[in-house]
Amino acid sequence: MRKQTVDSLSVRGKKVYVRVDYNVPLDAQGQITDDTRIRATLPTLQQLLDGGAALILASHLGRPKGKRNEAYSLAPAAERLAQLLGRPVRLAPDCVGKETEALAAALQPGEVLLLENVRFHPEEEANDPAFARALAGLADVAVNDAFGVSHRAHASVVGVARILPMVAGHLVAQEIHFLEDTVTRPKRPFVAIIGGAKVSDKIGVLERLVKIADTLIIGGGMANTFLLAQGYRVGTSLVEEDARELAQRVLQTAETDGKAVLLPCDVITAAAFRQEAAPHLHAVADVPADEMILDIGPQSAQQFAQAIAPAATVLWNGPMGVFEWEAFAGGTKRVAEAVAANSGTSIVGGGDSVAAIEACGLADRVTHISTGGGASLAYLEGQELPGIECLAEEV
Repeated sequence: MRKQTVDSLSVRGKKVYVRVDYNVPLDAQGQITDDTRIRATLPTLQQLLDGGAALILASHLGRPKGKRNEAYSLAPAAERLAQLLGRPVRLAPDCVGKETEALAAALQPGEVLLLENVRFHPEEEANDPAFARALAGLADVAVNDAFGVSHRAHASVVGVARILPMVAGHLVAQEIHFLEDTVTRPKRPFVAIIGGAKVSDKIGVLERLVKIADTLIIGGGMANTFLLAQGYRVGTSLVEEDARELAQRVLQTAETDGKAVLLPCDVITAAAFRQEAAPHLHAVADVPADEMILDIGPQSAQQFAQAIAPAATVLWNGPMGVFEWEAFAGGTKRVAEAVAANSGTSIVGGGDSVAAIEACGLADRVTHISTGGGASLAYLEGQELPGIECLAEEV
């Protein structure tokens, strides 16, 4: 990555604006259920604090649609960050305004201020210049450690970078390192596992990976569309009729280029999309007309695991089924185990895949867990990411 990183900064006595991604999941009581994204920023924050900086952190949470909504307050994130850092973290009443400016001005080295949700203001997603100036005016220099929003041209990243010199935090630099290596110079064999509900969500990724990977494994709801494209009947399963042509194109590209595409050979079905529905095992040629596919079957999971085992590079994005329900979690669990057991470079991205591998207790056996979600997919498609392009170049 030819961008400056936090290692190039001299921050003693300075106020450093850090765009973080604390868009963490909350339960019904407003408690954080997964603090991965907060923990991922600790190396950058600790280095800046050790260097004598005062920190002003900006983030969003959820989709408050430009209006203040206490259900999306960053208060839980401030509390959890304070626990992880072992020092107080003050939550500002807003991300801009006189009171926030006074709090930022009074910050001393070693102190941390978390701004309230930037998406409480419609100017954030509109990349409003005045809003960006208000954020940038709180600090001396800026750091982007929010890879998960770097595919968006929002004020808290791109707008601020037009005013303050902005560099990459350790998380952003690490994300780019792993993803760039994966798409430009992967160690081979390279196996890509793509799941999730819809083909249409991952059109660009599928079309690019089928050319880059040696083996493409397809599971989850999107596999139904590929099975349909091959002439199988998939009962009442989720399918995208208008994506059938895309699926055929991906399969044709693989055949022309001599690449392997693995699809399920057996599946777990149910009569209804309900957690308590009884699971039934069928070959893909025998899916009942009145049932829907909710997971890959054990034979498919075994075939996928056998393909993953010898890979030098593994990329996994998307579950194999409705893994949140125990009866339909077997395929995703087996793939998670295979990815964790792989001795090469393993990269897991996408919220559901990350949640699955963490639920299996295997996250520490993966080379890299991406916090990117949509940003990861955009990068894998070959798109330029505004939040990366705007960073200061190496000198």
